[in-house]
Amino acid sequence: MVTKGQDHSLAVYPKEEFTALARRAAAASRSNPQARAFVRALAAGTDEQRPDAQGRIVLSAEHRRYANLQRDCVVTGSVDFLEIWDKQAWDSYLAEHEEDFSQARDESLGGIF
Repeated sequence: MVTKGQDHSLAVYPKEEFTALARRAAAASRSNPQARAFVRALAAGTDEQRPDAQGRIVLSAEHRRYANLQRDCVVTGSVDFLEIWDKQAWDSYLAEHEEDFSQARDESLGGIF
């Protein structure tokens, strides 16, 4: 399942992971405008893709526009899904957030460490 991700990247989920995400999103309060907007964007911005014999998928024009995919792309693992980024956007993101990773504290990461 390919959907719009955060930070203008694309998120590629296995169908089971996406279904779980969609169920959690659907359980959010409909009285919350941000929750409604998220659910609408998630539902409207998702394509089910099946890789071809060579493992390729086709990204829609809307997805390519949203993620500003022009020429070079980066595919990164994000634990339970993949992200597809425009290479320049990914490089900028890394440069901006590299120190955040280095300085991460337990309280900001919900007890991961």
